[in-house]
Amino acid sequence: MARPALEDLVHPDRTALVFQELQKGVVGEESALPALAEAAREVGVIPNASRLGAAARTAGVPVIHATAENLPGGFGVNRNARLFAGTRRAGGENAPHSSSVEPMSGLYEEGDLLLPRYHGLSPMTGGPLDSLLRNSGITTIVVAGVSLNVAIPNLTFDAVNRSYQVILVVDAVAGTPRDYGDQVIEHCLRLLATVATTEEVMKAWSVTA
Repeated sequence: MARPALEDLVHPDRTALVFQELQKGVVGEESALPALAEAAREVGVIPNASRLGAAARTAGVPVIHATAENLPGGFGVNRNARLFAGTRRAGGENAPHSSSVEPMSGLYEEGDLLLPRYHGLSPMTGGPLDSLLRNSGITTIVVAGVSLNVAIPNLTFDAVNRSYQVILVVDAVAGTPRDYGDQVIEHCLRLLATVATTEEVMKAWSVTA
């Protein structure tokens, strides 16, 4: 069977752009994960995500900011993995209404959707993303953000298991060490998602808009 063309997969009528944890407390100056924030800067994740967001809005594609946030008093936070404890020790509280849960400067515009996740590692299972996408007739998600170590694979697996097409924007995602992130893409995510660059996705949207 012939592989679908990218412009067909990302047609605006059935596509959403999801920014995974592109927030100040994760990839910004106040990040509790400075190595990850540095990797995102090296790849150019934020500038490329900004360009993707602008192209999506022009094409009529919903822009969704899937952020990680903790409820007041830490109610319901995960305590069943070293990652969660380590992040808290590093100061990653992600308190409601704090700057750490805000999207990175230049990424959010009026009309975008903010969907905080209060538990777990994926917005598909830790928040309302799946149901909202289905209610809106979305069958493809374009994914940008962090990290290729944990959250991006988790989101990809969850989406594929729920029958979505996943477009992974390779120059708008990052992990640490950087070469490990590249290997995750090459030897894992490429088997599940359609891999594309920022320019390729923008071009596809310009054709279909």
